[in-house]
Amino acid sequence: MNPLSDRALWAWLAASFLLAFVLCALALRYARRRNLLDEPGRRRSHTTPTPRGGGIGIVVSVLAGLVALAYLAPATALPLRLIAALGLVAAIGWIDDHRPLSALTRLLVQTVAVGIWLWPLLVRVAHGGDAAAHGVLESTGVAVLLVFVCLWSINLHNFMDGIDGLLALQAIFVFGVLAALCFHAGRAPHGVAIALWAAATAGFVPYNFPRARLFMGDVGSGAIGLLIAVAAIWDYGAEANAASALIAVSAFLTDATATLVSRVLRGRRWYRAHREHLYQWLARSGLSHAGVAAWYLAWNLLVALPLILWLRYRAGSAPSALPAAVTVGLYLAAGIVWIGGKRWCLSRVRNRRTPVHA
Repeated sequence: MNPLSDRALWAWLAASFLLAFVLCALALRYARRRNLLDEPGRRRSHTTPTPRGGGIGIVVSVLAGLVALAYLAPATALPLRLIAALGLVAAIGWIDDHRPLSALTRLLVQTVAVGIWLWPLLVRVAHGGDAAAHGVLESTGVAVLLVFVCLWSINLHNFMDGIDGLLALQAIFVFGVLAALCFHAGRAPHGVAIALWAAATAGFVPYNFPRARLFMGDVGSGAIGLLIAVAAIWDYGAEANAASALIAVSAFLTDATATLVSRVLRGRRWYRAHREHLYQWLARSGLSHAGVAAWYLAWNLLVALPLILWLRYRAGSAPSALPAAVTVGLYLAAGIVWIGGKRWCLSRVRNRRTPVHA
């Protein structure tokens, strides 16, 4: 059977989903037995102790899928360094879920992992590689940018993993969009891999949404952040521009970046845990976790996805500057929505018009 046929792909996706689903059930039992719980607190959005570390099910399913693809379907084989990088990010997250580590320790390990993933590019750049000789990714500036993108994505998705279902649903949307774009660009191996990541993440959702019995933990959020960065880089290489990937991640990127900038400007310790993201304020203002996730999903489906499809429809006939212009315009609009949403939430909380949900 052709490993890239429609029938085979659906079989791969089903296997990825089922493996993650079973492993998450085992992770739930493990967390309860080891008393590995996220306790309620002033900086948390839940009110009952909840097991964490369920993201290990996603990670193992993804790793198993990558290894199986390399062995059973050589045409879809991906670099082993991706497995090493993902394993390293997941490992430091798993340790942090059991025994909190310093931010510096986590960042150092994450940097090593990103270096492993980008090693061939970094070596070529160090030896004088350039875009003219090797392609759109081969320049010093782009290499530095990609390292930053990977590190920021790992930590951004950790910051945004704070209420039931939000990160998992966002990741499924982003993986789905980027997988479709890779298939469309003729990069089926990348499309298959990213689709498997979406299926593995979906296997975790029943435990985390609409009301969480299990949290993803740092082992899952960091790994998903790295995988989203990898998928975005693949899409960038396929399309020679970053518009589609930036649009797909706009909901999370806007919230995390605007919150970080706001904290820095107000002299806050930006690296400390807090509850100042828009999604957290929405929950505190009275929306349920499912309601908050629905708002982010609405942005994805009613704003981000139509723009991506429109850009694809106009590809080849539109001015070369159009994708960049659309992306900038989208983020300006997202910033306005973020500011307006934050003010609305502050007003609701101050006036105590509604109870605050967990």
